[in-house]
Amino acid sequence: MISRRLAAILAALLVIVLLLGVAVALVQQRRIDGIGRQRDNAEAERDAAKQERDALSGDAKVVTRYVDRVQYVREAGATIVKEVPVYVTPEADRACLVPAGFVRVHDAAAENRPLAGPAGDPDAPAAGTALSTVASTVTDNYTTCHAIREQLIGLQDAVRQRQASGRD
Repeated sequence: MISRRLAAILAALLVIVLLLGVAVALVQQRRIDGIGRQRDNAEAERDAAKQERDALSGDAKVVTRYVDRVQYVREAGATIVKEVPVYVTPEADRACLVPAGFVRVHDAAAENRPLAGPAGDPDAPAAGTALSTVASTVTDNYTTCHAIREQLIGLQDAVRQRQASGRD
């Protein structure tokens, strides 16, 4: 009888050891799965950080390009303004009186506002407005227009790059 009893006890112990082994294996598998999820999350965060870094790098390149182009436009405009006295001489200033009507229309257009009040005498010379002043002002206005154009081109390039890389 002892041998049957011993066999039963050993069988029970074997079952308990097997159940403990299965329990330990399940706990270990859960730990391994948790570590795998942590690794996957870390890799996803790393990939997102790389994409953000690349995006910022690409944006910086676009900003640098358009800032350089705007700088070039501004320098070209300043060079042209410096040349105004060569092309619009004091003799031309004296020979061509800029009418007040022209000054009013130009100023209203530059400020994007409608002309207000009566026209008055449109052919009356504007006091103190020389032809060279008009040339410099128009040059400055075109320079600003070209600089804004370059900024817009830079922003459009940035949007296209973001769309191409799937960031937006």
